[in-house]
Amino acid sequence: MSDKELLLSDIDKLHTTELGVTRIKRNLTLPECDVVEYCKKRITEENTVIYKEGKNFYCENGDERITVNYYSFTIITAHKKK
Repeated sequence: MSDKELLLSDIDKLHTTELGVTRIKRNLTLPECDVVEYCKKRITEENTVIYKEGKNFYCENGDERITVNYYSFTIITAHKKK
């Protein structure tokens, strides 16, 4: 099973912490929204590249990169790529 298939098969397990919500909104300059749903939508888009490195999945789509813990499915952070 590919890294992408592995993450997508457990997409409903994605979650984050309160600090994660704050960090992701700030880093991506998101308006008031459900951060987990936003990340799920971006991750499941067809053109998203997903790969595992160490203990994390990295999901890259356009100029955004979302980091998800491999074991807990916690969305750790998201950044605009430079």
